[in-house]
Amino acid sequence: MAQFLRGKAAAAAGAAVLRASSPAPWRRTASASYHHTIQAVPRETAGPRAAARERRHGRVPAVLLTLAGAAPGNGIAHRHLLTADRRQLAEMLKQSPYFLSTPVRLQVRAGERSNAILHAGTVLPIKVHRDENSGNILNLVMVKADEGTMLKVDLPVEFKGKDACPGLKKGFLQKIRTSLVYLCPAEHIPPKIEVDLTNLDVGDRVLMHDIPVHPSLKLLSKNETMPVCKILASKPDE
Repeated sequence: MAQFLRGKAAAAAGAAVLRASSPAPWRRTASASYHHTIQAVPRETAGPRAAARERRHGRVPAVLLTLAGAAPGNGIAHRHLLTADRRQLAEMLKQSPYFLSTPVRLQVRAGERSNAILHAGTVLPIKVHRDENSGNILNLVMVKADEGTMLKVDLPVEFKGKDACPGLKKGFLQKIRTSLVYLCPAEHIPPKIEVDLTNLDVGDRVLMHDIPVHPSLKLLSKNETMPVCKILASKPDE
């Protein structure tokens, strides 16, 4: 990663022979890898003016964080400034409802029209900032997700088995938690946490520690006996 800018000048010389009319690699015809690999280029300037300039050109300012170590709580060692294509990110968000809990590939190229790859690896998107009015993506924050790295991930909770749930044939579901935070090895991050309602009746509840997950995941909660949902006899207040 430290070679981003050192390798940029050499790679840019080779990229200069490409015809100006050729499309940027990240804007070519969409393929399967298009939806699983974020294409980015180095960004040398930070600040609101530089970010606004990137957005005007259809790009999204991005930051890649590198943790100081594999263990949790070691802090951030490096922040790498990048820029990504807004259309590609919007398409990836549309294709994946679990974008912020799904590790993806990252390719950092020397420039928009360059095929020279400065860095490739696995990352976890952790924040997407959008414009409140237009919905356009304003910023993207990612963290390196190398195998063995422990990451704190806010995982969405989904409820399955509603049609078969006897309690819901006569009662109502109260969703108390819509996400749970786990400490996960990068190679075992689930896109979501599923809560099975199939055998629940009125009065039943599912507690945080009742949810089966991969043994390498650790629930980060001060009280693991808190309910995630309940089956109520009457409709809960909104």
